[in-house]
Amino acid sequence: MRRAERALPLRHAVALGLLQGPAELLPVSSSGHTTLVPWLAGWPYASLDGEQRKSFELALHAGAGAALAIEMRGRLLRTASGLDGARAAALTLALAPPALAGVALRGPIQRPLGHPRAIAAGLLGGALAMALADARPGTRACAEVRAGDGLAIGVAQALALAPGVSRSGATLAAARARGFDRAAASSLSWSAALPVIIGASALEAGRAARRRPARELRAPLAAGAASAFLSTLAAARALRGGGYGGRALFPYSLYRCLLAALVLARLRRAR
Repeated sequence: MRRAERALPLRHAVALGLLQGPAELLPVSSSGHTTLVPWLAGWPYASLDGEQRKSFELALHAGAGAALAIEMRGRLLRTASGLDGARAAALTLALAPPALAGVALRGPIQRPLGHPRAIAAGLLGGALAMALADARPGTRACAEVRAGDGLAIGVAQALALAPGVSRSGATLAAARARGFDRAAASSLSWSAALPVIIGASALEAGRAARRRPARELRAPLAAGAASAFLSTLAAARALRGGGYGGRALFPYSLYRCLLAALVLARLRRAR
């Protein structure tokens, strides 16, 4: 059996693809889970070389992005058609920082921060930010969004390039910190994140196609992409309308802290 086949069995590719959907849409960090789950389970995923792992992660994101483009197209059209000058400026500022950071810093950020210890730190930092932001009262509605709010959400999206932070978690925390109520924060998070997720997924799908993976990796890549597509479609339908729009963020913060504690405990035992 060739090394790539040993390192990425089909069942593991499918499992990670099924995990991608809910982890992408909930504030728990999909990129962090893609690294941590195989590491905690003792799967040989880490034995893939960097290019092979990157190709697989690109396949997961491409599958998830395609599902979101199909399921959320109505939300995107409503957002675009309802823009006035203030909202257009806010959305532009929400999209610019992650776009610029994704082009200039994605590789330099993710290489040093892709270690389980760094991901655990991102989970903990994001959990604290979410809990603190959600604890404050919020009364602002989506109609009150301004340029400064868009910039804050955009910076949060750029910070979420670091594995473990979570794009949805960062944008929810930013919106709640700016005084929006939970429903408005959820709507703003979706409006800002969907173009970034879909655009980045399309870009990464193009990159994945140009990489021409080795023959033995093609079946795991296809299985991962297909299962990510299906799980994201199912998760998006289950969370239609924001899902956690009116709910507290504390349960997600608690989950992130527990996962980070598990990672740190495993690292201590491995010393």
